[in-house]
Amino acid sequence: MKKLIALLLFFTFWSNNAQDSEIKSQVRQTIDELREFIAIPNDALDHSDINRNLSWLTQKFNERGFNSSVLPTEGESLFFAALPMEDDKPTILFYMHFDGQSVDPSKWDQPDPYKVELKAKENDGWKTLSFDDLKEDVNYDWRLFGRSTSDDKGPIVMFLNTIDLLTKNKVEIPFNIKVILDGEEEKSSAPLPKAVKEYRELLEADFLIISDGPVHASGKPTIAYGARGITTLTLTTYGPINPQHSGHYGNYAPNPGFQLAGLLASMKDKDGRVLIDGYYDGITIDESTKNILRSVPDDAAAINTHLAIKQPEKVGSFYQEALQYPSLNIRGLASGWVGEKVRTIVPESATAEIDLRLVPETDGNHLKNIVKEHIENEGFYVMAEVPDVTQRMKHNKIITITEGTVTDAFRTDLDNMYGNFLVDTFKKTFSEDVVQIRIMGGTVPIAPFINELKIPAFLVPLVNPDNNQHSPNENLKIGQIAYGIEAFYAIMSTKMQ
Repeated sequence: MKKLIALLLFFTFWSNNAQDSEIKSQVRQTIDELREFIAIPNDALDHSDINRNLSWLTQKFNERGFNSSVLPTEGESLFFAALPMEDDKPTILFYMHFDGQSVDPSKWDQPDPYKVELKAKENDGWKTLSFDDLKEDVNYDWRLFGRSTSDDKGPIVMFLNTIDLLTKNKVEIPFNIKVILDGEEEKSSAPLPKAVKEYRELLEADFLIISDGPVHASGKPTIAYGARGITTLTLTTYGPINPQHSGHYGNYAPNPGFQLAGLLASMKDKDGRVLIDGYYDGITIDESTKNILRSVPDDAAAINTHLAIKQPEKVGSFYQEALQYPSLNIRGLASGWVGEKVRTIVPESATAEIDLRLVPETDGNHLKNIVKEHIENEGFYVMAEVPDVTQRMKHNKIITITEGTVTDAFRTDLDNMYGNFLVDTFKKTFSEDVVQIRIMGGTVPIAPFINELKIPAFLVPLVNPDNNQHSPNENLKIGQIAYGIEAFYAIMSTKMQ
């Protein structure tokens, strides 16, 4: 009996080591392919960039046996790919995006953000390594620095290399696999709702998996059941028609900065709660939901230390609860000049850029309307364009409001059977509890798929929480590549019960 147990332990040890070696070999291949992909610039604002990426994707997916198509939209084209379909299998639709934020190379700690650099942690900084140092026994703590390594080209290449590994191991995938890749997620995916309607039959699936964003700060396997939506407002107030000397006209010419500051201050109380009537209408959180929210292993002290704040706002009593409400955020302020260019003037205008994060209970257009009503009640004459002299002479307080488009929020029920499948699969694969997030704070443009296709959706984030997405020195921890391959492999090799 002892010999049998010893033999079983040996084979288990051998199997685990063989699997680890197999994953590491695939990680090494993924790194090379990701460097190739990152080298193609993907600025969401550059049409030619997007086209070059579409060509690369077509080649790479076709090499793996996918049938692929470039789907024209009113904006940038979508990329679609599918493995050969079988009627008796359920279908997963995977969503990712291949466009990226613009870059300012002067802000990066490397000459070219589109040329991936390999770095290791050294004291309080990062040491650049040669890719010749990257052997088959990959160091999972090293990182790849470059635009879109994590957001969102990394997951796309992880997916491709998972297909390679499934093929190598001759695994029969128990699902039909479809992939839709967005070419302008970073500029709000405005054409997506109409495109999903147009290509509805092509995109039909049983459920949707979105691989975008980071895993929970704990590093545990993470599944999110929703994401907040977003819309925006630009508010501009006016003083003298041209900047005026503050010595000559201070105390006389109305200051647009003070007008705007007073207006913004009227929108929230001292604890950060929105004071606009009806802003939180329709949102109720019962105790069972609160218990689910509390189960997320957030460390409030660590979050506050990371943000360097003494205490948070009090929209919710803890972090996850705060995400269940729509936000009202000042994302930018401008008036006159500051710093070395400061001038002693009364500015001619002041501008605030506002974003409103939405939850499923709130409608973006309704929230914008009640914000505008609040502004009118504060005594402002609201316009959609810059006032001329006649309008300036007629009204005491004028504000121009420019509205952005609305990206809706979405949220799937926590007891959905496909969600249960993902949670059970990850528990078995990674041998630890899965962090289940009811709704994440960021935005992905998924509502059109849910509204049109009538399918549940889940976010399966893969990259490290400290990846600097949208910022200089964006990076991907190599260990997350291994995690991503294991996650995709588990999903696409496990049959639903």
